[in-house]
Amino acid sequence: MNDPNYGVDRIQGAHFSVSKLESMLADIHERSTGVTIVQLGYGEFIQRYDRPGMLFYLDPPYWGCETDYGRDVFGRADFEQLAAQLAGVKGTCVLSIDDTSCARAEFARFHLAVVATPYTVGSGAGRPVRQFIFSNTPDLAI
Repeated sequence: MNDPNYGVDRIQGAHFSVSKLESMLADIHERSTGVTIVQLGYGEFIQRYDRPGMLFYLDPPYWGCETDYGRDVFGRADFEQLAAQLAGVKGTCVLSIDDTSCARAEFARFHLAVVATPYTVGSGAGRPVRQFIFSNTPDLAI
């Protein structure tokens, strides 16, 4: 287990129970039937699977946090490359990112919605923050 916060409560006990594991795995198996998992960079993935009717949801690292997913996984230049690639897709793209002037400038060619969401990373407290949601279609209900 990579995350040591797995639901121990001094009063109610653990949220995880080995006795529930079999049914949990059965649920996961049923939900994942027909799912294909691929490991590709975003550029190759978009190029390979782009077609009318495809929906791409992208959640890149926050601006200024490019190394959070590992060194050389996503860099500052990737924002520009991603925006350029998404500008030409045949499908629909939806991208969420933190509210920064740099993100707004980089994805300015797309339709923008600003939403409030709780930010819980590292704090668990859920402080309210604003997120940008960019899309290549104005018809997307957000």
